[in-house]
Amino acid sequence: MRQALLRTTPALSWQVAGKTRTGKITQTRQAHARSVQAKFFFLGTLLLLLIISASVIITLGQVPMTVRQVYLTLFNRLIPGGLDIDPIISHVVWHIRMPLITGTVICGVGLGICGCVMQAVLKNPMASPFTLGISSGAHFGVSLAAVFGITILDGPYFLVGNAFLCATLCSGFIIALSALKGATSETLILAGIAVNYLFQAGNQLLTYIADDEQRTVMSYWGMGSLSDLNGNSLLFLGVICLICLPALYRKAWDLNLMTTGDDCAKSLGVDANRVRMMVMVAASLLVAAIVAFTGVIGFVGLVAPHITRIIIGNDHRFLIPASGGIGGALLLIANAVSMNMLGGVVIPVGIIMSMLGIPLFLYLIIRGKRREFWS
Repeated sequence: MRQALLRTTPALSWQVAGKTRTGKITQTRQAHARSVQAKFFFLGTLLLLLIISASVIITLGQVPMTVRQVYLTLFNRLIPGGLDIDPIISHVVWHIRMPLITGTVICGVGLGICGCVMQAVLKNPMASPFTLGISSGAHFGVSLAAVFGITILDGPYFLVGNAFLCATLCSGFIIALSALKGATSETLILAGIAVNYLFQAGNQLLTYIADDEQRTVMSYWGMGSLSDLNGNSLLFLGVICLICLPALYRKAWDLNLMTTGDDCAKSLGVDANRVRMMVMVAASLLVAAIVAFTGVIGFVGLVAPHITRIIIGNDHRFLIPASGGIGGALLLIANAVSMNMLGGVVIPVGIIMSMLGIPLFLYLIIRGKRREFWS
């Protein structure tokens, strides 16, 4: 009997161990499924909050209106009917506030996503369109147009053309460095900082030799403003977003692997250098288009990914769209404050975004000082 017990004990132990491992695997899968459901719920909630926030913010301004009037105006245009719509409210909603709100969301989403992917490919929490010098490059292009009249476009878009060209050239320089053999993410960050200071020095030089009118143009553009967005600029930004954002999201899984290191990513079949170059090209093109129309708006691409990362973690399949949503929400709030803080005076949104972003970023630094960035 003892021998029979000894013979059956290993089999029983293996069976018990197998059941234990199966139970742990099941628990892990269930926990993962709950985590994914929570992230989808967060994305849905964020989208709903964006819609509600836009509906409320669109009612703010010198012409008073209610959320109900806004929705009735929208429905009457989309589905013409016998609704009693005030023509003044209809004009304000469709021709003034809707382009502004739509442009604010597009720019906030774009900057938030670009900041997220730049931080991922460069593995640096300080990476953003602002810190990499792209915004400073665009500002330098505007300064050239204002002081010397050197432009590539005529008419109302003479500043936009220069800003887009110089921002693209700045991005191209950083991307060219990423194509060099042996170029690391640290090299790209340092190059971006150097380019940022170079263009800032150029802007200061042009400001020094400019007259009062030219300084006004340069200063106003450098503060960042959304008030000049119109149907044509929104169409251009929408096309750029439709090209760049899907291309960036398709690299979400590759970005997950790259956060563990280039060598680990290569061992799993991901060409880290190629992904880094492709992501930087798409993100830089989108940032160049945004800052060309809006001016310098900092902290959106820097703060939004950090907030999102704290809430839902580092899975870029969810982190990328959520960073865009947070970026859109931050810029919506900043824009609402800029339009209503001083009554009829509209403060440039870049100033308000810095006022909101700096204390928020300091809080994130203090909150995460004991934590690793990618943990």
